[in-house]
Amino acid sequence: MSRMPFSVLGGCALALLLFWLLALLVSPPEEEFDLLDAAMTLTMVEAPEPIEEEPAEAPAEAPLPPPTEAVQPPLPEPTPPMESSITLPEPELPPEEREPVELDESLPELTEAVAEPEPEPEPQPEPQPEPAPAPQPDPRPAPEAPPVESSAPAAPSQAATEPAPQGPVDVGEVTPTNRVPPDYPARAQRRGMEGHVELQFVIRPDGSVDPSSIRIIDAQPRSVFDTAAQQAVARWQFEPANQLRRARQRLEFQLR
Repeated sequence: MSRMPFSVLGGCALALLLFWLLALLVSPPEEEFDLLDAAMTLTMVEAPEPIEEEPAEAPAEAPLPPPTEAVQPPLPEPTPPMESSITLPEPELPPEEREPVELDESLPELTEAVAEPEPEPEPQPEPQPEPAPAPQPDPRPAPEAPPVESSAPAAPSQAATEPAPQGPVDVGEVTPTNRVPPDYPARAQRRGMEGHVELQFVIRPDGSVDPSSIRIIDAQPRSVFDTAAQQAVARWQFEPANQLRRARQRLEFQLR
Protein backbone atom coordinates (compact mmCIF):
# COMPACT_ATOMS: atom_id res chain seq x y z
CA MET A 1 0.00 0.00 0.00
CA SER A 2 2.92 2.35 0.59
CA ARG A 3 4.14 1.91 -2.97
CA MET A 4 1.07 3.45 -4.57
CA PRO A 5 1.72 7.06 -3.51
CA PHE A 6 5.35 6.79 -4.58
CA SER A 7 4.41 5.36 -7.95
CA VAL A 8 1.83 8.12 -8.52
CA LEU A 9 4.35 10.82 -7.58
CA GLY A 10 6.96 9.22 -9.83
CA GLY A 11 4.52 9.10 -12.75
CA CYS A 12 3.61 12.78 -12.28
CA ALA A 13 7.28 13.77 -12.12
CA LEU A 14 8.01 11.78 -15.26
CA ALA A 15 5.07 13.42 -17.10
CA LEU A 16 6.24 16.92 -16.09
CA LEU A 17 9.75 16.09 -17.27
CA LEU A 18 8.48 14.93 -20.62
CA PHE A 19 6.38 18.11 -21.08
CA TRP A 20 9.41 20.26 -20.22
CA LEU A 21 11.59 18.44 -22.73
CA LEU A 22 8.87 18.80 -25.37
CA ALA A 23 8.71 22.56 -24.72
CA LEU A 24 12.47 22.82 -25.18
CA LEU A 25 12.25 21.02 -28.50
CA VAL A 26 9.43 23.23 -29.77
CA SER A 27 10.81 26.64 -28.64
CA PRO A 28 13.26 28.29 -31.12
CA PRO A 29 16.87 28.80 -29.99
CA GLU A 30 17.70 32.22 -28.53
CA GLU A 31 20.39 34.24 -30.29
CA GLU A 32 23.24 35.50 -28.14
CA PHE A 33 24.21 39.15 -28.51
CA ASP A 34 27.55 40.63 -27.36
CA LEU A 35 27.12 43.75 -25.26
CA LEU A 36 29.51 46.48 -26.34
CA ASP A 37 30.67 49.05 -23.78
CA ALA A 38 30.81 52.52 -25.43
CA ALA A 39 33.20 54.98 -23.71
CA MET A 40 31.88 58.57 -23.52
CA THR A 41 34.10 61.64 -22.78
CA LEU A 42 32.61 64.55 -20.83
CA THR A 43 34.07 68.13 -20.83
CA MET A 44 33.12 70.99 -18.49
CA VAL A 45 32.40 74.37 -20.18
CA GLU A 46 31.53 77.58 -18.30
CA ALA A 47 28.47 79.43 -19.63
CA PRO A 48 28.94 83.20 -20.38
CA GLU A 49 27.23 85.67 -18.07
CA PRO A 50 24.09 87.30 -19.53
CA ILE A 51 24.45 91.05 -20.45
CA GLU A 52 21.66 93.22 -19.16
CA GLU A 53 20.22 95.50 -21.85
CA GLU A 54 18.33 98.69 -21.12
CA PRO A 55 14.74 98.58 -22.33
CA ALA A 56 14.10 100.95 -25.26
CA GLU A 57 11.30 103.45 -25.00
CA ALA A 58 8.22 102.40 -26.89
CA PRO A 59 7.19 104.89 -29.61
CA ALA A 60 4.04 106.87 -29.09
CA GLU A 61 1.02 105.28 -30.66
CA ALA A 62 -0.20 107.21 -33.72
CA PRO A 63 -3.93 108.13 -33.74
CA LEU A 64 -6.05 105.79 -35.79
CA PRO A 65 -7.61 107.35 -38.95
CA PRO A 66 -11.39 107.67 -38.98
CA PRO A 67 -13.10 104.75 -40.67
CA THR A 68 -14.13 105.47 -44.23
CA GLU A 69 -17.18 104.06 -45.87
CA ALA A 70 -16.42 101.56 -48.58
CA VAL A 71 -17.62 102.90 -51.92
CA GLN A 72 -18.66 100.25 -54.38
CA PRO A 73 -17.29 100.84 -57.87
CA PRO A 74 -19.92 101.35 -60.62
CA LEU A 75 -20.83 98.27 -62.57
CA PRO A 76 -19.58 98.31 -66.16
CA GLU A 77 -22.24 98.77 -68.80
CA PRO A 78 -22.79 95.77 -71.08
CA THR A 79 -21.09 96.16 -74.40
CA PRO A 80 -23.46 96.35 -77.36
CA PRO A 81 -23.22 93.47 -79.83
CA MET A 82 -20.73 94.14 -82.55
CA GLU A 83 -22.23 94.08 -86.01
CA SER A 84 -19.66 93.08 -88.53
CA SER A 85 -20.14 93.46 -92.25
CA ILE A 86 -17.74 90.63 -92.90
CA THR A 87 -19.53 87.36 -93.56
CA LEU A 88 -17.61 84.24 -92.96
CA PRO A 89 -18.08 81.56 -95.59
CA GLU A 90 -19.57 78.37 -94.39
CA PRO A 91 -16.99 75.63 -94.33
CA GLU A 92 -17.58 72.97 -96.91
CA LEU A 93 -17.55 69.56 -95.40
CA PRO A 94 -15.92 66.86 -97.44
CA PRO A 95 -18.45 64.37 -98.77
CA GLU A 96 -18.68 61.29 -96.69
CA GLU A 97 -17.59 58.22 -98.53
CA ARG A 98 -20.13 55.54 -97.94
CA GLU A 99 -19.39 52.01 -98.82
CA PRO A 100 -21.94 50.60 -101.25
CA VAL A 101 -24.21 48.23 -99.47
CA GLU A 102 -25.15 45.19 -101.48
CA LEU A 103 -28.85 44.58 -101.26
CA ASP A 104 -29.96 41.02 -101.05
CA GLU A 105 -32.58 40.95 -103.78
CA SER A 106 -33.21 37.27 -103.41
CA LEU A 107 -36.62 36.96 -101.86
CA PRO A 108 -37.82 33.80 -100.22
CA GLU A 109 -40.12 31.77 -102.35
CA LEU A 110 -43.71 32.36 -101.42
CA THR A 111 -45.53 29.20 -100.70
CA GLU A 112 -49.24 29.20 -100.83
CA ALA A 113 -50.83 27.97 -97.67
CA VAL A 114 -52.48 24.72 -98.55
CA ALA A 115 -55.76 24.27 -96.80
CA GLU A 116 -56.63 20.85 -95.62
CA PRO A 117 -58.95 19.34 -98.22
CA GLU A 118 -62.32 18.29 -97.04
CA PRO A 119 -62.90 14.57 -96.87
CA GLU A 120 -63.98 13.56 -100.32
CA PRO A 121 -66.57 10.89 -100.90
CA GLU A 122 -65.57 7.74 -102.64
CA PRO A 123 -65.40 8.44 -106.37
CA GLN A 124 -68.16 6.78 -108.27
CA PRO A 125 -67.25 4.92 -111.42
CA GLU A 126 -67.55 7.10 -114.46
CA PRO A 127 -70.42 5.96 -116.63
CA GLN A 128 -69.17 4.46 -119.82
CA PRO A 129 -70.41 6.36 -122.85
CA GLU A 130 -72.90 4.55 -124.96
CA PRO A 131 -71.51 3.32 -128.24
CA ALA A 132 -72.20 5.70 -131.05
CA PRO A 133 -74.70 4.37 -133.56
CA ALA A 134 -73.17 3.02 -136.71
CA PRO A 135 -73.53 5.39 -139.62
CA GLN A 136 -76.34 4.32 -141.84
CA PRO A 137 -75.71 4.12 -145.57
CA ASP A 138 -77.08 6.98 -147.52
CA PRO A 139 -80.26 5.85 -149.28
CA ARG A 140 -79.90 6.02 -152.97
CA PRO A 141 -82.75 7.68 -154.80
CA ALA A 142 -84.96 5.21 -156.60
CA PRO A 143 -85.29 5.63 -160.34
CA GLU A 144 -88.09 7.91 -161.16
CA ALA A 145 -90.99 6.23 -162.90
CA PRO A 146 -92.48 7.94 -165.89
CA PRO A 147 -95.44 10.04 -164.92
CA VAL A 148 -98.73 8.38 -165.62
CA GLU A 149 -101.30 10.64 -167.03
CA SER A 150 -104.54 10.38 -165.19
CA SER A 151 -107.61 12.38 -165.47
CA ALA A 152 -108.37 12.07 -161.79
CA PRO A 153 -107.28 15.04 -159.68
CA ALA A 154 -104.41 14.41 -157.28
CA ALA A 155 -105.51 13.58 -153.78
CA PRO A 156 -104.45 15.99 -151.11
CA SER A 157 -101.39 14.85 -149.17
CA GLN A 158 -102.32 13.29 -145.89
CA ALA A 159 -98.82 13.34 -144.45
CA ALA A 160 -99.19 16.54 -142.52
CA THR A 161 -96.40 17.39 -140.13
CA GLU A 162 -97.53 17.44 -136.55
CA PRO A 163 -96.51 20.52 -134.55
CA ALA A 164 -93.64 19.87 -132.11
CA PRO A 165 -94.30 20.41 -128.44
CA GLN A 166 -93.12 23.76 -127.06
CA GLY A 167 -91.53 22.52 -123.79
CA PRO A 168 -88.27 20.51 -123.69
CA VAL A 169 -88.52 16.76 -123.26
CA ASP A 170 -86.45 15.03 -120.55
CA VAL A 171 -84.06 12.58 -122.18
CA GLY A 172 -81.67 11.90 -119.26
CA GLU A 173 -78.06 11.23 -120.18
CA VAL A 174 -77.35 11.57 -123.90
CA THR A 175 -74.06 10.74 -125.57
CA PRO A 176 -72.74 13.79 -127.44
CA THR A 177 -71.37 13.48 -130.93
CA ASN A 178 -68.67 16.07 -130.18
CA ARG A 179 -67.48 15.93 -126.57
CA VAL A 180 -65.04 18.68 -125.51
CA PRO A 181 -63.10 17.65 -122.38
CA PRO A 182 -63.12 20.22 -119.55
CA ASP A 183 -59.97 22.08 -118.53
CA TYR A 184 -58.62 21.04 -115.12
CA PRO A 185 -58.45 24.12 -112.85
CA ALA A 186 -54.84 25.03 -112.03
CA ARG A 187 -55.66 25.78 -108.40
CA ALA A 188 -57.22 22.36 -107.87
CA GLN A 189 -54.37 20.67 -109.75
CA ARG A 190 -51.75 22.30 -107.50
CA ARG A 191 -53.60 21.16 -104.40
CA GLY A 192 -54.26 17.67 -105.74
CA MET A 193 -58.04 18.01 -105.50
CA GLU A 194 -60.49 15.73 -107.31
CA GLY A 195 -64.27 15.82 -107.59
CA HIS A 196 -67.31 15.78 -109.85
CA VAL A 197 -69.99 18.12 -111.19
CA GLU A 198 -73.51 17.13 -112.29
CA LEU A 199 -75.22 19.52 -114.72
CA GLN A 200 -78.61 19.94 -116.39
CA PHE A 201 -78.97 21.73 -119.73
CA VAL A 202 -81.24 22.10 -122.78
CA ILE A 203 -80.29 20.79 -126.23
CA ARG A 204 -81.53 22.82 -129.17
CA PRO A 205 -83.07 21.20 -132.26
CA ASP A 206 -79.82 21.69 -134.19
CA GLY A 207 -77.89 19.71 -131.54
CA SER A 208 -76.12 22.62 -129.82
CA VAL A 209 -76.38 23.38 -126.09
CA ASP A 210 -78.13 26.50 -124.85
CA PRO A 211 -75.48 28.13 -122.54
CA SER A 212 -78.12 30.07 -120.59
CA SER A 213 -79.88 26.83 -119.62
CA ILE A 214 -76.90 25.15 -117.94
CA ARG A 215 -77.63 24.52 -114.26
CA ILE A 216 -75.43 22.85 -111.63
CA ILE A 217 -77.34 20.19 -109.72
CA ASP A 218 -74.54 18.74 -107.60
CA ALA A 219 -70.85 19.57 -107.17
CA GLN A 220 -68.19 18.16 -104.89
CA PRO A 221 -66.29 20.18 -103.76
CA ARG A 222 -68.30 23.35 -104.16
CA SER A 223 -67.20 26.21 -106.45
CA VAL A 224 -64.02 24.44 -107.63
CA PHE A 225 -64.90 22.70 -110.91
CA ASP A 226 -68.18 24.52 -111.68
CA THR A 227 -66.86 27.05 -114.21
CA ALA A 228 -64.73 24.50 -116.09
CA ALA A 229 -67.68 22.10 -116.39
CA GLN A 230 -70.06 24.80 -117.69
CA GLN A 231 -67.58 26.02 -120.30
CA ALA A 232 -66.99 22.47 -121.56
CA VAL A 233 -70.68 21.49 -121.82
CA ALA A 234 -71.52 24.73 -123.65
CA ARG A 235 -69.28 23.54 -126.55
CA TRP A 236 -70.76 20.04 -126.85
CA GLN A 237 -72.71 18.93 -129.91
CA PHE A 238 -75.53 16.37 -130.04
CA GLU A 239 -77.56 14.77 -132.79
CA PRO A 240 -80.19 17.15 -134.13
CA ALA A 241 -83.85 16.56 -133.39
CA ASN A 242 -87.22 18.18 -134.06
CA GLN A 243 -87.72 19.39 -130.50
CA LEU A 244 -85.97 20.73 -127.43
CA ARG A 245 -84.47 18.16 -125.08
CA ARG A 246 -83.47 18.49 -121.43
CA ALA A 247 -80.45 16.34 -120.58
CA ARG A 248 -78.29 15.63 -117.53
CA GLN A 249 -74.60 14.88 -117.50
CA ARG A 250 -72.02 14.07 -114.77
CA LEU A 251 -68.40 15.13 -115.25
CA GLU A 252 -65.62 13.51 -113.21
CA PHE A 253 -62.43 15.47 -112.45
CA GLN A 254 -59.58 13.09 -111.64
CA LEU A 255 -55.81 13.56 -111.72
CA ARG A 256 -54.05 11.21 -114.10
